[in-house]
Amino acid sequence: MNSFTARRLALAVLLLATALAGCAANPTSAPAPAAPAPKPAMTHTQAALECWMATEHGRQDLPLDKRADIVDACIKDKMSGKPAPAAAKPAPKPKPKT
Repeated sequence: MNSFTARRLALAVLLLATALAGCAANPTSAPAPAAPAPKPAMTHTQAALECWMATEHGRQDLPLDKRADIVDACIKDKMSGKPAPAAAKPAPKPKPKT
């Protein structure tokens, strides 16, 4: 191979490599969207945390023993896969008469 042919071959390889690099940098089609990650399984600790938070915000008027019973029932429901009922809101306090 003479030097002229070697130069042409090197130039052709360089141009092809540049063209391919340009295609990779600016794809003409959008990539397929990634599938959403599956939700991790409910653990007893996570269920207890969620149930206590819901009870603390929703039923502060109840004594601790009754709230614990509500939380136990909530944990049992969450671990069985049932949707948990919304925490009942406390009754509004009556306004003092003036």
